[in-house]
Amino acid sequence: MKKIVVRAPINKENLAKLQTLFDEVIYMPWTDTGERFYEQEMIACLLKERPDALITELDVINETVLNEYSDLDFIGDCRASPENIDVSACDRHNIPVLCTPARNANAVAEMWISTVIAFERNLIDSVNWTKEKRWEAGTTPYHLWMGNEIYKSKIGFVGFGAVARNIAELLSGFDVEISFYDPFVEEMREYKKVELVELFSESDYVSVHLPVNEATERMIDRELLSLIKKESIFINSSRSAVVDNGALYELVKTKKIRGAILDVLDTEPPNAEDTQVVEIPNILLTPHIYGASRQVVDHQSEIIVQKIFDYTNQENLVDQAAGDLV
Repeated sequence: MKKIVVRAPINKENLAKLQTLFDEVIYMPWTDTGERFYEQEMIACLLKERPDALITELDVINETVLNEYSDLDFIGDCRASPENIDVSACDRHNIPVLCTPARNANAVAEMWISTVIAFERNLIDSVNWTKEKRWEAGTTPYHLWMGNEIYKSKIGFVGFGAVARNIAELLSGFDVEISFYDPFVEEMREYKKVELVELFSESDYVSVHLPVNEATERMIDRELLSLIKKESIFINSSRSAVVDNGALYELVKTKKIRGAILDVLDTEPPNAEDTQVVEIPNILLTPHIYGASRQVVDHQSEIIVQKIFDYTNQENLVDQAAGDLV
């Protein structure tokens, strides 16, 4: 094939593999500037470079873009799902879209463990207390900041895809009881498959791992949230739109549940309405960074390049290229 424009960060090893497949690889990742391409920038890039293929991560690809330039054999998107791409528009222009599911599953899983522990062991507040020089004679931080262990708890996953399974594996050393709800996953020997009512009413930690679609939007409603035990924690590191957040915030503020750990909001960055979340003391809020590890580039590089070789029926070149790099 002739030419590919690479707008996603790809590691050197996999760029070298692409160079065995394409005559020209134009590497211009969005990380060089920190900015994605919106419609007009994307159109300008495509018309200037006139590539046969594109790898992107954040850039907008929609009908407007493809009406201006659609001479693409395929688009590779370094996302678990192509939220930056209008897939229906690509279908109309006969352009396949290749994605990278599970590219950040391990990053999210490690962050899940770390934030749950940080919440339960009062890590942030105790560190700030120390930095503020409030550790003085007469204080007893051992008792003041005493927290809870995850050990022997019940953890329920709503959605049991790659991320949730990675978390479950990392939790194997905590001697926890794991259950899950997922109509697309069969019964498993290691973990208990349950219905939503049982999961919400029995779990010490309710963790949501759902994509946004017609079936899941606001699926976690007030009725389900009201089933959570008073001493339990709600965790959402997937998508805000799957939860009735107004009901969730109310439950946390009134201490109907012990707290929540959130990496996502309905509006990002938060608008005036969403700032209430920051003011709720028993919510730990991170700015949508669960999947933000430097190693994600290595994961997505391997996945997308392998998919491109598979798609072009040149799997043998992957092995050859890998051998040349040893």
